Parts: sequence; structure tokens; C-alpha cells
Amino acid sequence: MTAALVQFAVSAAIIVFAGTYLARYADQIAERTGFGRLLVGSILLAGATSLPELTVDLSAVRMGMPDLAVGDLLGSSLFNLLILAILDLLSNTRGRMFSREAAGHALSGNVSAALTAMVALCLLAAPVTASREWLGVSYGLWFVVLGYALGVRMVFFDQQMATEAAAAVEMMAPEEGQIRSLGRPATGFALAALAIIIAGPYLSDAAGKIADASGLGKTFVGTTLVAFSTSLPELVSSLAALRLGSQDLAIGNIFGSNAFNMILLAPLDLMHPGPLLSAVSAGHSVTALGAITATLIVVLGQLYHVERRQVIIEPDAWLVLIVIFGVLGIVYRLG
Repeated sequence: MTAALVQFAVSAAIIVFAGTYLARYADQIAERTGFGRLLVGSILLAGATSLPELTVDLSAVRMGMPDLAVGDLLGSSLFNLLILAILDLLSNTRGRMFSREAAGHALSGNVSAALTAMVALCLLAAPVTASREWLGVSYGLWFVVLGYALGVRMVFFDQQMATEAAAAVEMMAPEEGQIRSLGRPATGFALAALAIIIAGPYLSDAAGKIADASGLGKTFVGTTLVAFSTSLPELVSSLAALRLGSQDLAIGNIFGSNAFNMILLAPLDLMHPGPLLSAVSAGHSVTALGAITATLIVVLGQLYHVERRQVIIEPDAWLVLIVIFGVLGIVYRLG
């Protein structure tokens, strides 16, 4: 147990260390390519900070722990929203994650909620649909992948329209010197992502040992311990983005990571011997529904504008926290 805890701590530390550089390089890439921080945060940074989930969960599936893998993906989405709520509560300008300025992320938030809803439906219908597959992946998860592609397309065109409406300087193509200077942030970004990929399997192995030794169950450990650790890059990179003054990068990272997490179920299904979703606990649907609820509260908060907001009874960070901890309590009772 002690060795597993040490292995877990060291692996998590490496992931956190690498994650601290992702936001810095992503911000530079967004600035030098002209793609915009919302788009880079929703796709590039979100994909990079979701690498721990991919490496950890592929390793977990190979070790015969599908509940740990699925619990990590859905639990990470829940913890990402927890990060968003905590950052909002701790920020100097309270409520900015739920402000009119943040409403531009309502589209990416709705995309992530829709994809999570599709996964919840796949989990609930798994006994009758999971065995129907194409190229080793169930039909339901193929629809999730298709939904992600369409969602990225929507976000891209929405951001493109916003860019065209912005100042002329935002529309200008990068100068030759800027293009040459893109090499350093791109290389740094790739190296940080590689460190996360290497540390991931060790984190998964340690979490499995902790689950066996503690008797808490792989569903709960995957939804909490592993999910929290694999969400550390999102936490660190979002904090770094806020310090850089890039709210778009921070919020886009959270919503984009949650959407990306859902399509990671497809490669897990491919690697699993047999239908993945029919081999895991139906209790994961509770986590999925909790993530959907918390996401929609955030989106409602971004679209609902009043001068003074009533705590808890109106959409805000406190209500998100209540939902998340309530869901974790239910998952713990389910095992």
C-alpha cells in the first residue's frame, strides 16, 4: 500500500509539473497563429490536458479494470467542473466564469453536455446495444465520435465569425518572424504532453493497487482518486491561463476537455476484450448525469444576467459545488 501511494504521488507530480507548461505554450500558440484562445483552449489545450485520461485508462483496460477507466473519464469531467467553480470562487472578480463575457463558451459547454448525455444513454442501453459494433467499437460510441466532430466544427465556425467581427489586428495573418518563432512553443508543448503520456500508466497501476488494498471499489476510486489526479493538468493549466489574463483559454480548456473525454471511450472500447460499456457498472450513468447537470448550471449562469444573483437558488459556483459533491456521495454509496 505504501509503495503504491508513493508511486501514485510521484506519477501525479510529474503530470502536474508538465501541465504547468501547457497553458503557457498554448497561449503563445494561440497568439502566434491567430486561431484565438477560445479555439486553442477548446481543442489543442483540452486534448493535451486529456492525455492523462487516455494513457491511464488504456492501461487500466489492459489490466482488466474497465470500471476504473470509465469512472476516471466521467469523474474527470466532474472534477473539471469542480475546478471551474473553485476558480470562480477564488478569482478576484467573483463570478467572471458565469459572466456575460464568458457567455461565448455556452456553445462549447452545450456540446460537452450533449456528448456526455449520449454516453449516459449508451451506458443505460448497454445491455441491448453494446454488442452491436463496427471495427471493434459500439455503434453508440461511433455516434459520440461523430457528435464531437460536428461540435468542433460548430465551435470553429463560431470562433471564425467572432474573429472576423473583432479588430483588424486579430484578422491579420502572422508575420514571417512570428511563424518562425512558433517552433519553440510547439516543441515545448509537445515535450510537456509527452511527459504526461509517460507518467500516465504508472498512475493507473498505482490507483488499481490502492483500490484493491482499500476495498473502496474501482468505480469509486476511478471517479475520485484517479479522476482528481488526471484532472490536475486542467487545474494547473487553467490557473496558469487565468494568471496570463486568458479567461477564454481557461474556460475553453475545461469544456473542451470534458467533450474530449467522451470520445476517449471509443479507443477504450476497441482495446477491451468485448463490449466495454456492458462490462462496467451502471452507476457510471449517475456520474454522467451529474456532469451534465453541473455543465448546464454553468451555461445557465453564463446566459442569465442580473445585477445581484441569489446564492444557490440561482445558477452560480456554489450550486455547481453542491451538485458535484452530491453526485460523489451517491457514487460512494453505489460502490
